[in-house]
Amino acid sequence: MKFNIILEPSEEGGFNVSVPALDGCFTQGNTEDEAISNAKEEIYAYL
Repeated sequence: MKFNIILEPSEEGGFNVSVPALDGCFTQGNTEDEAISNAKEEIYAYL
């Protein structure tokens, strides 16, 4: 199963990620790669 994510730079540094298809599913990371990896973990936990 694939989900679209929104990856945005954070004002405090790092990146924020949200998953529009999953209400309230969001995370962050210090780098783009870390944020995407954290998003994968959050999606798994959400489901």
